[in-house]
Amino acid sequence: MRLSRRKMASRVLFGPPLAAALALAAGASAPQPAAAFDFFGLFGSDEPPAPTPTTAPYKVEFVIRGDDSVKQSLQDASHLYKLRQDPPPDAAALAQRLAADFAPMLDALWASGYYNARIFARVGDVERELKGADPEAFARAASAFAGRAVAPVTITVETGELFRLRDVSVLDSATRAPFPPETLPLYVLKLKPGDPARAADLRAANARLIDFFRGKSYPLVKAPLPQPVVNHATLTMDVAFTVDPGPQAGFGAVSISGPQGFDPSIVRSFTYLREGQPYTPKALAETRRSISSIAAVGSVRIREGDKLDANGNLPIFIEVGDRPNNLVGFTAGYSTVDGPTGSLYYENRNLFGGAESLRLEGDVFYAPPIYGVASNSFNSFSGPQNFDSSGIGGRVSASFVKPALAGSRVDLLLGAAAESNRSGGGSFGGYAWQDAGGTAALRYRIDETLSLQAGLKFEKGEATDALGTVNYTFLGIPLTLKYDGTDNLLNPSNGFRVAATVTPYPNVFGNAGFTKASVTGSAYYAIDEDANYILAARAGIGSIFGNDGGLAAIPANYRFYAGGLATVRGYRYQTIGPQTPLGYTVGGLSAFNAGVEARIKVWDNIGVAPFFDAGGAYCDSIPHGGCGDTRFSAGLGLIYYTPIGPIRVDVAKPLDPRPGDYPVVFYVSIGQPF
Repeated sequence: MRLSRRKMASRVLFGPPLAAALALAAGASAPQPAAAFDFFGLFGSDEPPAPTPTTAPYKVEFVIRGDDSVKQSLQDASHLYKLRQDPPPDAAALAQRLAADFAPMLDALWASGYYNARIFARVGDVERELKGADPEAFARAASAFAGRAVAPVTITVETGELFRLRDVSVLDSATRAPFPPETLPLYVLKLKPGDPARAADLRAANARLIDFFRGKSYPLVKAPLPQPVVNHATLTMDVAFTVDPGPQAGFGAVSISGPQGFDPSIVRSFTYLREGQPYTPKALAETRRSISSIAAVGSVRIREGDKLDANGNLPIFIEVGDRPNNLVGFTAGYSTVDGPTGSLYYENRNLFGGAESLRLEGDVFYAPPIYGVASNSFNSFSGPQNFDSSGIGGRVSASFVKPALAGSRVDLLLGAAAESNRSGGGSFGGYAWQDAGGTAALRYRIDETLSLQAGLKFEKGEATDALGTVNYTFLGIPLTLKYDGTDNLLNPSNGFRVAATVTPYPNVFGNAGFTKASVTGSAYYAIDEDANYILAARAGIGSIFGNDGGLAAIPANYRFYAGGLATVRGYRYQTIGPQTPLGYTVGGLSAFNAGVEARIKVWDNIGVAPFFDAGGAYCDSIPHGGCGDTRFSAGLGLIYYTPIGPIRVDVAKPLDPRPGDYPVVFYVSIGQPF
């Protein structure tokens, strides 16, 4: 990109091309990656190394005269600063390192809108303006410290006045005329006269123009970086963006290369692009996510053709890589509330060469034994000294998925499990159960966002709580609908999700028949374009109806409860619900929960999330406060964003605590809680 300058009476400071500033703007002004966050110096000192006969250590100080906000960008651009813990071999190398910093630091200043900025450097008692400075002068000054002391280096920056935009326009490259507002809304550019003339903002605006037209089905849009005109006398900039939208197009033929370990027709069944469907980047992102859901897939790369086909559509090329077939892993944990836990699992992701996945898992945990309701022994883990081997619980399970039966969008899902477990605890009762059973289901994927599932579930078990013991043998018919229109699985910023399940349990084995139904949903809205401020909300409701035996006829492990990370944070898991006269929670025939939180990025990789939760469980099939319990909580989450997803630590406080509730509860989770 070429920089034009208007003639002026006053002196003009010439520097490197603005194109370089634009090219580096993202790195100079964007939030810094996780590696730049040093946890306030807790992991090492910033002091330079001690001098040696073969090194010339130095210490760098930045002095800003003007806008101090540019200091971080200057440090990020300065190799002298970034390499301060790796001293050069001698004074000459130190001087060369300093002189080489002029161009990148000036680029950082231009990226921030300071086009009249000046940079000075001092080594010892020698100070020079860095532009055009002789490195020999700095080398001589640094040599005075050789072998005996750390050389002091001070970089002084005079930012000058901030330049501002004067004329801003977006032109059609074919007609050289501005786009009408109905074609290109004004909000897309997000620049107007009077705004700071920051190169970083110009680059971001140029990217928004490309994204806007691509989102409107112009896949071949071209928008070169603009050629701004900087007027140093008036401290202004004129900039004209030029855009060649190209033709509107749809998706063309989809070509799939790979995988090596299973039939590509399975990949194609997870690809929902239709020939002639209007092109959008969102559809490509959803396709990548859909294909990645196949357990045997390790990588997905989607390339776009560089020209349209004979029908005016854009060819798409999908390259799929295989994931290693076998996986063995284990987990272990310890909680002062629930005691120790452990898990061992094995997974084969391509069992028979058709992308079938098989997972075998065994879990073991300590569930404090229940000696009887009267003794109030539904208790939490009270330390190793009170360990009782009868409290050891466990679960073994197996799951199998055969995707894309005969290349269709129908998947076969099989599962089997057996467990002995306990839930609840503390002063609120709880329940114990043992069961074994299996499921078989078919899932039909309508598209990448919507699926329907139907199957059979058989389970035989026994559940015991304060209401007594229920022995049961159930045959259920689970019917499930799932919709996920969010933009990210672990960290959504826009869209919503809904999951609805209805499972009739007819009276075929002598047990009381009933139907259990639940609906859960969550919604997300990013207030700003960069999704630094996200509003998130969730809600769920469930009901058991059609039973003749009342609450006591339903096994305790089938009833509804609230409390815990997924419902009402701050209360122990499954301890909110109807209670017996002795105060034990026994679960209900209905429940609801709701939560809302604001996810706010403080830095690029650190965020906070204030939240409020409410929920309860009730005696009747319709949630109401006449028989049951409703609780509220509030708290704050600390979020650390990683490339694979967010890690959260939530601190929740019950707003209406009961005797035995903790004042605050901590949760650690991978991914958002909803």
